[in-house]
Amino acid sequence: MLTVQVDTPGGHYPIHIGAGRLALLAHSVPADATSVVVVTNTTVGGLYGDAVCTTLGATGKPVLRVELPDGEQYKTWDSLNLIFDAMLAHALDRHAVLVALGGGVVGDVCGFAAACYMRGIRFIQVPTTLLAQVDSSVGGKTAINHPRGKNMIGAFYQPQAVEIDPQVLSTLPAREISAGLAEVIKHGMIADADFFVWCEQHVAALRALDEDAVLHAVRRSCEIKSWVVSQDERESGLRTTLNFGHTFGHAIESGLGYGQWLHGEAVGCGMVMAAELSVRVLGLDRSVADRIRDLVMAIGCPVQAPDLGVQRWLDLMRVDKKNQGRHIRYVLLPQLGRAQVQAVDDDTVRPLLAPARV
Repeated sequence: MLTVQVDTPGGHYPIHIGAGRLALLAHSVPADATSVVVVTNTTVGGLYGDAVCTTLGATGKPVLRVELPDGEQYKTWDSLNLIFDAMLAHALDRHAVLVALGGGVVGDVCGFAAACYMRGIRFIQVPTTLLAQVDSSVGGKTAINHPRGKNMIGAFYQPQAVEIDPQVLSTLPAREISAGLAEVIKHGMIADADFFVWCEQHVAALRALDEDAVLHAVRRSCEIKSWVVSQDERESGLRTTLNFGHTFGHAIESGLGYGQWLHGEAVGCGMVMAAELSVRVLGLDRSVADRIRDLVMAIGCPVQAPDLGVQRWLDLMRVDKKNQGRHIRYVLLPQLGRAQVQAVDDDTVRPLLAPARV
């Protein structure tokens, strides 16, 4: 087992990474927990729900299971209330512990429920998608979507632990693996050029879920995100760079309708667009932008932006948490392995938003 430590003002906790962690979840439940609530979705619940509930039942504590509908389009108030309804119906107290068993949607909704129920109870992240393992389960961002913007309603709320079992990735479709790899390679783009090169060299092994390659990718991604989050828990500065490609990506998700593109697919395409903008605004070397495009394509994510209409693009990107006033702020790369946030005028961005330009 590998352990990466996260240290923030909001909480100090371990990320445990290793085969078989799913069978050891009982060790992460606090001794004073009065009950355990497993929040999952209909897909993951069918695969792992029974086994996880049985494992957690070995603690001797009551185990409640809540299944949410599966998909980004269900990251809503309705799903949040399914959790609250179940917990209130069973009169669970503030010593109950939530367990988020699923991908990013389950983790975000479950974490938000934990932040809100009785003004805050403990929860454990058990990510079952590659994207959640390398990104959304780490750092305490919890949220639901709004029709006008992604992740606009939520809270910073750190888990008690993150339990990552790479073996569960074997049940994912190839499209989900590609989406997760978008967040993996992002870490190299913004913070570790050597890791980006490693990803270029091992892309085939990563897509094939080679055990050693996946373990290294997950560990290094968690290390980078932990380092960033530990310095800037609430995204006031450095943590914003983790949103490389997300300004464009979130607009794609909102503009097409949540669930049409996977989050990682939208981010992958968004990173290609952000790299092109970096060339135009910061003078990023053209060869680096080409390598980013090639790697996004190699992991199996789209590199051609959808035609949302230029004004629609701009309207969607104005609903972004990085923005200040009327200025749209983007995460850009002055060079590979380094990122910064910068406001860019609309006229500079418009050429990227027309069809067949990226």
